[in-house]
Amino acid sequence: MILSGGAGTRLWPLSREQFPKQLLPLAGTHSLIQETLLRFSDLSRFAAPIVVTNEETRFTIGEQMRSVGIDSGAIVLEPVARNTAPAITAAALMAVEKDPAAILLVVPSDHVIGDVPAFLAQVAAALPAARDDGRLVTFSILPTRPETGYGYIKRGEPLDGHPAVYSVSAFVEKPDEQRAHAFLTSGDYFWNSGMFLFSAASFLREVEQYAPEVLDAVRTAVAGRTVDLDFIRLDAAAFAASPGISVDYAVMEKTAHVATVPCDIGWTDVGAWSELWRIAGKDANGNSLQGDVLVEESHNCYVRSEGILTAAVGVEDLVIVVTDDAVLVTPRGRAQDVKLVVESLRRQGRPELTTHERVHRPWGSYQTIQKGDRFQVKRLTIKPGGKLSLQKHYHRAEHWVVVNGTALVTRGEDELLLHENESVYIPLGSLHRLENPGRVPLCLIEVQSGGYLGEDDIVRLDDTYGRK
Repeated sequence: MILSGGAGTRLWPLSREQFPKQLLPLAGTHSLIQETLLRFSDLSRFAAPIVVTNEETRFTIGEQMRSVGIDSGAIVLEPVARNTAPAITAAALMAVEKDPAAILLVVPSDHVIGDVPAFLAQVAAALPAARDDGRLVTFSILPTRPETGYGYIKRGEPLDGHPAVYSVSAFVEKPDEQRAHAFLTSGDYFWNSGMFLFSAASFLREVEQYAPEVLDAVRTAVAGRTVDLDFIRLDAAAFAASPGISVDYAVMEKTAHVATVPCDIGWTDVGAWSELWRIAGKDANGNSLQGDVLVEESHNCYVRSEGILTAAVGVEDLVIVVTDDAVLVTPRGRAQDVKLVVESLRRQGRPELTTHERVHRPWGSYQTIQKGDRFQVKRLTIKPGGKLSLQKHYHRAEHWVVVNGTALVTRGEDELLLHENESVYIPLGSLHRLENPGRVPLCLIEVQSGGYLGEDDIVRLDDTYGRK
């Protein structure tokens, strides 16, 4: 089961609420969720995954799964965010429907694991304790520094018959620096990774004992689920009735059946820009450089540009991240404080918190090129077979110019096939649709004009993706 509901706002401005960090290639050629899916793609060892996510990211996750050859499994949509305990409970209920003896490996979608074979070996070592003894196993991480941004697990005694598995002496909240140093030197404290292995039935018994209100609400939500295209929608009212609570608080810190497997697997949760600098390749001066970047006489910096040339001269220990519509500059040691910017953006209701200039849709994407008084210019990219909804606008007209590819345009009663350098005008109020019937991406320029140009001025009459 893959948890993919987070917004990843500490990696703003690259990670945004509608396109969070797990969808981005931050530590390799694949996105973080694709790396996670590929980690467990051996069908001789793992069944098809259950991915729990939200409405905003559902189509992108489905597309990213298919692009790495994973087109089976379940994509479960949380109608509202309720933290990890309800999400995992939903997956466990669905797992036992298919197999009463199902064993569930729960992992977040946004972690980096440097030594995957070592982690899979630890999963195998934990399996007998989970399957035969009903243990709820959490994977803890050998600390490499006095980290104050993670919770800790204090290891207890080894379990009889399971030499790699230990009892848990205590769960510890994020410590201050002095306590973190003490934890590092003691040898008994490990980072809490948020990854688990357990029998789904055993987990549900513990939820019933320690968080019955969660189980009652989620059981009703799962029973009332509906199927929408490739997605499973939990009943919204029932799921919203569940308390929002983490699985640690709801179950793990209370049950007598918790255990832990300490791991040394090159793990990081990619929780801040400083973490990406830590795991990234660096030049001779300790700089990690991504994109069109130049640095002179600078040391130990993380500099990333998603577009324009970005230059840094004579700086040290900085994070500099440049996107189309925002620039972040912060000392590396204060990378966690990006949350202060995020909170300010939220108070001001600014769109840079939620969306990029390039916005992903199930049919492809669009990017705003320029805005002005009563006009807006966008670049649309429609994937092969992609189709926008049959729609109309009350406040704007549109002009489409095909840059490359082939466009099939519905305008009122007419159907037009447009090729490169051809264009069409869509009057205000006209019923219209755009689709790509070809085998290559369709790129076109859209010029909007009118008194109101917001995305909510769309009246959908028919939609291939169920958004009507």
